[in-house]
Amino acid sequence: MQELNHFLGGTYVKGRSGRFSDVFNPATGEVQSKCPMASADETAAAIEQAAEAQPKWGAMNPQRRARVMMAMVGLMNRDMDKLAEALSKEHGKTFPDAKGDLQRGLEVIEYCIGAPQMLKGEYTDSAGPGIDMYSMRQPLGVVGSIMPFNFPAMMPLWHVGPALACGNAVVLKPSERDPSVPLMLAELFVEAGLPKGVFQVVNGDKEAVDAILDSEIIQGVSFVGSTPIAQYIYSRATANGKRAQCFGGAKNHLIVMPDADIEQAADAIVGAGFGAAGERCMAVSVAVPVGEETADSLIKALVPRVEKLKIGPYTAGNDVDMGPVITAESKHRILGLIQSGIDQGAELVVDNRDFSLQGYENGFFVGPHLFDNVTPEMDIYKTEIFGPVVSTVRAGSYEEAIGLAMDHEYGNGTAIFTRDGDTARDFANRINIGMVGINVPVPVPLAYHTFGGWKKSMFGDLNQHGPDSFKFYSRTKTVTSRWPSGIKEGGEFNFKAMD
Repeated sequence: MQELNHFLGGTYVKGRSGRFSDVFNPATGEVQSKCPMASADETAAAIEQAAEAQPKWGAMNPQRRARVMMAMVGLMNRDMDKLAEALSKEHGKTFPDAKGDLQRGLEVIEYCIGAPQMLKGEYTDSAGPGIDMYSMRQPLGVVGSIMPFNFPAMMPLWHVGPALACGNAVVLKPSERDPSVPLMLAELFVEAGLPKGVFQVVNGDKEAVDAILDSEIIQGVSFVGSTPIAQYIYSRATANGKRAQCFGGAKNHLIVMPDADIEQAADAIVGAGFGAAGERCMAVSVAVPVGEETADSLIKALVPRVEKLKIGPYTAGNDVDMGPVITAESKHRILGLIQSGIDQGAELVVDNRDFSLQGYENGFFVGPHLFDNVTPEMDIYKTEIFGPVVSTVRAGSYEEAIGLAMDHEYGNGTAIFTRDGDTARDFANRINIGMVGINVPVPVPLAYHTFGGWKKSMFGDLNQHGPDSFKFYSRTKTVTSRWPSGIKEGGEFNFKAMD
């Protein structure tokens, strides 16, 4: 049985707490390694080590820091298949999906090569008599990052990249369910030229998280996960005087207008709803066809597409559409919510509750499920299922459809499929949701824009990656400067009032 480590001071370090968490192969259900759970003391020591390393890194000019990012891009491309293999083995994603996870993280590192431009200050000469003013962006110091299981490469890179580019040291607490890729990425950063100790990876559970939140050294915290935990981390971090950005759950609606291309919409819903077994915060979990005729046509197009999805382990080839969910507990929870949908009156038009994959009977596979005639009172509508389940809610009008999305407590992403520009424009302007797709099912912005939801999907003021990330991971210092004139005449030291 492999025993994983922490990554501290530029090298792998064994855990000392004596506590471990099982890391499963979701396809087989077998325990493949044990992940050490750091104690509060171990976490505090890692934070202190980061604090010792940060000043030298923070004092390095932004262009030299950007060169580390440039080298990291090359190393990630070199090791792409190796990283994807490790990711798929622990998470269960298909191999192409694992490479996509890495690629979207890599794109943020590419964006961070432009850090010198993002960190430029401002200058005003002659703001007053002989007075100049300038501002500069400086790192926070040491920041903490608490990341989820569903994107073990992308999410850490979205936060660690900008934080490091700004001159901070980072203490990362990855998910204990799939920690290997974050550890591998930390090793690559050192190879890319990052000073040892600037990027620390501490595996752990709530004890390690609370140590990060309560540390007087940590100046900022980022989190991605469920809404209840996001609220907890945001409240505790800010109560301790820290800057915090915490991203929570989602329930993403895709509205299908009567003028939409039904075949295109059906393809989009299947890919966005069942990709990665639905374990995405941007998954389409609610389809909202407008009008009975639209709904009937959509269901007719969806059923055969859902029924022919290929399910299997990542080793089964690149034509596998979806793999298992992350744990047996997740599988049990998803199947329980599916049963609640049936009990509460929804119509299960694609039923895979008895799905079992030959040779992988002990794996955490959940077949794809499609509901029709779901209503807003049902648990499957209100709850983020985080599994391969799509609910269809029939709307009688555009206003009813947009109202469903606007009234839901989550506001991460949404989409509309239509050929009408006026409808699309109205939707984009009125919807109270952070990321909007128009004939695009998963509207995840590229690295040079920002990613973030509204309502209970996000706690904090600044989004992930893009310009917001540089604002979050740096703070502004403003200097007012006056060089007294007349020194050669004997000096004048009264500060003149500004005009």
